[in-house]
Amino acid sequence: MSLEELDRRIDDEREKLFNLRFRTAIGQETDTSQFRKFRRNLARMITIRRERGLLSVENTEAEA
Repeated sequence: MSLEELDRRIDDEREKLFNLRFRTAIGQETDTSQFRKFRRNLARMITIRRERGLLSVENTEAEA
């Protein structure tokens, strides 16, 4: 998965989490366990993006 695709998926997860909060606030959603699922998926993707960024910096420094 490329960084651009990962960024798009992160944005999608953030939007899903926002929509879930909104639906819960107005009473349409009652399954609050979804919060945990979305937050954890978002955290995983952000961690992967950070790891890849650090690896690319390390590779650049090693070549110099």
